[in-house]
Amino acid sequence: QVQLVESGGGLVQAGGSLRLSCAASGSSFSINALGWYRQAPGKQREMVATITRSGSTNYADSVKGRFTISRDSAKNTVHLQMNSLKLEDTAVYYCNTLIQAVQGFGWGQGTQVTVSS
Repeated sequence: QVQLVESGGGLVQAGGSLRLSCAASGSSFSINALGWYRQAPGKQREMVATITRSGSTNYADSVKGRFTISRDSAKNTVHLQMNSLKLEDTAVYYCNTLIQAVQGFGWGQGTQVTVSS
């Protein structure tokens, strides 16, 4: 199992930027695709962005052109650069491996992102 710890959330005004980081540990990191997910109050958790070991990325339509996912396999980290933040981006953001996310385990504490007007 891969363990993941998110950081970098906070309060930001609409239009601002934040960079989230996720530190991963466990032997599977180097072979797993990773993703960022978010859960807003009263809503189901949704995929935000994913990145494969080779660097191929996929984004939710709602964040395309604003968010960028990246990973540093040597440091076992994955990042989410969030620009042009909107009120609707307010949520708890989680990272996870795709396999663990699909199978429903491995979720950490997440990091809160709050976008204010």
